[in-house]
Amino acid sequence: MNNEYRLYIYAFLSRVMSNIPDRRFIHDLKNNHDLLEIIGEETKNWMENSDEEELYEALNIDYSSMYILNTQPVESFVLDAKNETLVGLQNPVMAFYFMHGFELNMDQTELMAPDHLSIELAFMQTLVYRNEMKGQLEFLDQHLIPWVVPYMMGMKSMAGTPFYRDISDFMIEFLCADYEYCVGGQKSE
Repeated sequence: MNNEYRLYIYAFLSRVMSNIPDRRFIHDLKNNHDLLEIIGEETKNWMENSDEEELYEALNIDYSSMYILNTQPVESFVLDAKNETLVGLQNPVMAFYFMHGFELNMDQTELMAPDHLSIELAFMQTLVYRNEMKGQLEFLDQHLIPWVVPYMMGMKSMAGTPFYRDISDFMIEFLCADYEYCVGGQKSE
């Protein structure tokens, strides 16, 4: 796994989790056969054999049902039953961002939680870009792996479209493989 691939996948997954897919995202995804193949065979077949308007409606319903109405992809919501978001450096993720010079302006995003999965994936993209292997491994170990893997396993059963079923598996597989990659990178340093 090279850093260019890792950057691309983290950016893609961050976009997938950030909001309902817009028409441009769906058009670009439908025409990216290599990425569809990586995500999963069921998704590839479904997207290639459906028109864009059909995909738009189905994906928006599925995203809204899974990640807005039922449960939001927010670390503190998943790990703490109180469903409250800690603010500032009280939030362990914000403290981690701060320690690694990641400036997060919550006024610039519709996402209301600093530990939203989309933001955490964007942070990993930044760490990969900066080639901060130790930070990548620590963030995967302390934040992403403990909650995203069980969360996505649960969300897969709620998915009504092949895309969100496959993206659940893909995200788990990618994060686990990336963790192993980072462990190997730490040993070689």
